[in-house]
Formats: sequence, structure tokens, C-alpha cells
Amino acid sequence: METGLGVPSESFSINQGVYIYRPADAGKAPGERPSKRRKVAQEPKETDNDISPFVPLLNGDEPEQSVRLRYQTYEQLWSIQEAKIQEILDDVDAEVLENVSSFVKTASPEIYGGCIPAALLTVGSNVSSLARLLSRLNDQLTSTGEGGVIVLESGDAPNLKTTLKNIIRAAIINTEGNDGYQSFLTDREGPRLLGYDLDLLGEYVTQRRVKHLVLAFRDSEAFDPGILTDLFFLLSSWLDRIPLTLLFGISTSVELFEARLPRSSIALLKGRFFELHEASNCVDHIYERIQSEGGKFWLGRNLTGVLFEKSSDYFQTPESFCRTVKYAYMSHFFANPASVLLADEIPTAIQQDKLCEAIRNVPSFRKYCEALVEDGQTQQVRDLLEDDKDLFAQVIQLIKAGQQSMHDIFQTVKFISLLLKDLNITKKASMSELSIRALSGELQDSQTLEDTLAALKRLDSARIEALIPHFPDSMTNVPEFQSMRNDLAALLQVHSGPEPLRSEYDSQNSVIGTTIVQQRVKLNKSRANLPEISVKYTKIIDRVHALLASYFETTLRKPQDLPLHEAFLFDARNPIKEAFAPRPRFAIERALSNPFDYLMYTSETSEGKISSKQPATSILYQLYLESGALVNIHDLWQAFHAVFESEMGDNHDERMTMALFYRAMSELRALGMLKHSRKKIDHAAKSAWMGL
Repeated sequence: METGLGVPSESFSINQGVYIYRPADAGKAPGERPSKRRKVAQEPKETDNDISPFVPLLNGDEPEQSVRLRYQTYEQLWSIQEAKIQEILDDVDAEVLENVSSFVKTASPEIYGGCIPAALLTVGSNVSSLARLLSRLNDQLTSTGEGGVIVLESGDAPNLKTTLKNIIRAAIINTEGNDGYQSFLTDREGPRLLGYDLDLLGEYVTQRRVKHLVLAFRDSEAFDPGILTDLFFLLSSWLDRIPLTLLFGISTSVELFEARLPRSSIALLKGRFFELHEASNCVDHIYERIQSEGGKFWLGRNLTGVLFEKSSDYFQTPESFCRTVKYAYMSHFFANPASVLLADEIPTAIQQDKLCEAIRNVPSFRKYCEALVEDGQTQQVRDLLEDDKDLFAQVIQLIKAGQQSMHDIFQTVKFISLLLKDLNITKKASMSELSIRALSGELQDSQTLEDTLAALKRLDSARIEALIPHFPDSMTNVPEFQSMRNDLAALLQVHSGPEPLRSEYDSQNSVIGTTIVQQRVKLNKSRANLPEISVKYTKIIDRVHALLASYFETTLRKPQDLPLHEAFLFDARNPIKEAFAPRPRFAIERALSNPFDYLMYTSETSEGKISSKQPATSILYQLYLESGALVNIHDLWQAFHAVFESEMGDNHDERMTMALFYRAMSELRALGMLKHSRKKIDHAAKSAWMGL
């Protein structure tokens, strides 16, 4: 063997590398030109429309067309919900965006006595709202050509030169892009300027006729006060050439922010204070919108409880809440073959034996068939079990009926929430609480509903007339409701008094009398003699009460009782909890103590005991569990060595075992389970105990 230099390898030290020369084609002469390559027609690549990230279900027998349809249905439904969410976020930020935008466009050093215009925005824990605000403000300024927003993080300002360089680069890249920034530096006339020279920013402002340039400090408390002080003094001298407006995102308070800076720096700033709204109401509004206007798919009680449990345990931004909801949508369509039934059009090819067999084994469908048998409709059940076409036609009808029931449930919940606000009931429940109780079937016979119906009977005619347009559509279409509404309108037309009509349940139509029994005054409440028109109004109130009670009873049914609810209702909490509230310590301890729960291993001989077939770190961890708070390293090595020696015998390599031992020790130390003991040099101390 020879090296690449043609010198025999024996003359080299063993620590030097050996290079082996292998010619590309030994049959070619050194000076011969390579043969011309033949053009081969390339196979057409798969387009994005043909690729689906979902996998076939039904033991792999699901058709590819069905897999793609599940993914397309998921994208279609989520795009609709995402548009609703973005509309809500835009509405939340609309007011403060308008105020900040008008301040930026009207502020100038002349107005504020030569000081730098500054906007202070307190965001609290709702940091994500500031990013949305700055993005929309930047879109406004760039679309009109008036300027842009430069967003500066604390990591972008380690020193003054780097801060200035990042400001200049961000300002130019915002409108010109990376290539435009490079050409702006190279194509300009005159001497070459350094990247942190503000003359570059001044030239950019002049060439692009920038009117408003906003420098936003997102996490202003994290900036070095010394760098901010130097930056303010430098920027104040450029206000006549660069129309700057500073914007500070403050998570604490304005007083604490000002206390961190010297008075000389604060004197250079002057402007206004703005406050961003918290995100808790925004999360409730998002949930209400995607559920009450869902149309085809809903989140169940357990999943809703997990979503709001996260919001109550710690602060949750609207973006993170939406990501959790999106994951729930994706989980349903990814793992549920029946989700294909939510598509607008289901091709005939998908209506095959495997899917029909899966539908027949769905628990809610089996309960539906049992109910039909109890009603004596055995022939219909036989058709559903034997005829796939009849089954599919019936399934589509059941799903549409179930979707209408879910829509009615959330319209009713929304109406009850409106009633609670309008009736001024002391124990008010939020939309999320009402939704959880409705999804679990507990709202129908609840005390909240009884109090609501009782308070409704005490309303006068003016409040009832104002409330009627907000009744659910499925209730207003009932003939009994139309008749009651016409009778109320006719009664109000006859009534000419200035005061509204009151029923006998109103407190003003009650007479309180006193009687003395055994020297004690006893109050008696009785009804006053009512005029005929009030008696008629009382009958109308009774009809409204009866209609509402009947409507609540029929509408607020448990969603889990709806046939085929598995297709349009997702209620599995485990995917969400494991993805968004993981337990990494539990998973690590389980992997170390029972490695074959995760690793593929066919033999069952090593289950329940330490074996050399297990990873070295797992072996050492199990030995570590058997020791006390202080572990003798030599004893640990002897036990580790015995595991391999007892199973491998003469084939045991002690040097390799020692290498595995040291590597396992290092990995346990990296996981925070072992550390050096200060009491004894040859011992290691436990720093973690299993299950804590």
C-alpha cells in the first residue's frame, strides 16, 4: 500500500493518516477524454397535490384517495377556523393599532420640544400581542411608502456599534431585501462607509423619502441601560435628518422602566403611553367563535377542559391556544378513518367494505342499531348491517343530523350566556364553563338553567321585546313561537300606557301584608289584583317559559349520545396532554428502567431483570437505584462488570466494559442524576430519586 505521495506507508508514523488513491476508471488512459453521457429521461416528480402527510388507516387497507381526502378536509376546515381566529386578533388589536399609528404619523421633535418622540406600550404577560401590533404597523407604513418598523431585540444590542449596524441593516432590508441592502452599500457614490455609520441610514431616508421610521424595542427591560443611554444621545443629534420614533414594549410598569435609566436619558424622550389588552378574553372569544360557528367539527368536553386548564394554570397566548386547537384538528383527521365522512363530496370508490365495516363497529352506531331493534325496526337494522349503499346513505343523514344538533347546542349555550348577562344573575358563568357543562350533558338539569328561567318570568314587556330577536333560530322557526310573538305584538299595540307591562311574577305586582302571631310580626306575600291586560301578558310569559324549557330539554342533550359522534366530535385528551403538557422526567425514568418499552427486542428472558442486552446507561441506572444516597464508584463498577461477565463468560472484554461504564457514568451525570461527592472522593452522590 502506498500513500498519495507515492511513499511506502511503513516509513510513516502510526499516528499519521494514510491516503489511498483509487482512480475513477482504471480502463481509461490518463489523457483520454471522458465519454459523453447519455441523456436519460427523468421520471416525473410527484407534485405537492399528490403527496399527503397522512398515512393509510384500517390496517393499511385505506385507499390513497381516502387518505388525501382526509388531509384536504382537514386543511379546508382549519383554514376556515384560522381566518376566524385572525379576524378576532385583528379586532382585538384594532383600537390600540389605530392610536399608535396616529401617534407615529403626527409625532415630531418640533411638537415635543426637540425630544425624541417615544411611545410606551405596557404589554404585561401578553408579549405576543406586541409582535402582531408591530407587524401590522409595519405593513401599514410600507404599503403607503411612508416608512417602516425596525424591531430590535436585546440580543441585537451587545454594544453600540453592533446596535447601530443592526438598526441600519433592518431598516434597509425591510423594504429592499438582502440583495437591496448589499447593492445599497456597494453602489453608492463617495467613500465607502462602515456598516454602523448613521450616514447610511440618512441617505436611505433621503432616497426613499421616508417620513416615519419606528425603532421598536420589544423587550426593553432586557436591554443594557448604558447602551440605551448612548443610543439615545446619538439618535437625538440625528433627528433633523432621520424621522425617528421610538417604541418601547414594557412588561412591568412605566415607573420601573424609567427607574432603570438615568434622568439625562429620560429627558431626551417625550411621548405617550399606551396599554395593550390582556389575552384571557381573547382566548374565550376564539373558543366561542370556532365552536359556535364550527359547522362540521367540534371539540369535546374533555379536550375543552384541558384547553382551559392550561389557560388557568399559566399564561397562554392566543397563538399558543390556537396551536393547541390546530393540533386537535390534525389529530382527529390523522388517526380517525371516519373523519373522511366530513368531506363535502365523498367519491363512490371510498365507500368500500373496510370503511363500512369500521363504521358498523363504532360504539355509537351499535347503540343506534340497538335502539332501532328495541323500537321494532329490525328490517332497517338488517339493511344497515348487510347493504353498504343503504348504510352509507343513512350514515350521511345521521352525521348531518348530529352536526345540526351540535350547532343547536352551542347556539343555545350562547343564548344562555346572553341571558345571564341581561338578567343580572349573581352567579354568572363564562362561555367556557357553560360549554364544558353542555358538552358533558350537565347543563340541562343545572341550577343555572333553573335560575335563568325563573328570572325570565319576572321580565317586563320592554325587556322581553328586546330579547326576542336574540332567541336561537331553531326555536324562532317553531309555529308556537311565531304565534306567541304575534300575540305579544298585538297586546303591546293595544297597551298605550307609558310603563311596560308586568306579569304577576314581578315584584311590583306583589302585596306584602303583616300579621301578628304570638307577639311576632309575620310577613305575608300575596298577588295584587291585576288588570286584564296584565293577566294576558302573564299568560304570554308562561308560554315563553314553557317554550324555552321545552327547547332546552330537547336541545341540551349529551353529545356523546348522538349517533356517529366519533366523526364530528373529538374528545381525546391524551394527544393534547402528551404534546403540550409532556412529562419528560417520567419518560426518561421509564426508558432507563424499562428500556425495552421503547426498544424492539424479541426475547422475553431479559424482562424484569438487569441484562447485558440492555443499554449500558440503563444497566447503570438500575444499579444506581439499588444504592443509597452515596454510591461507591468501585462497588458500582464491580456490579456493572458482573452483569456482563455472568452472561458473556470467556467472550467478555473488560476494557470495552470499562469504556461503557465510564460513558454511562457521564450520561447519568449529564442527566443530573449523579454528581461528585465532597464528603468522599471515591463516592458519587445521588442528585435525583425516582418518581420525584
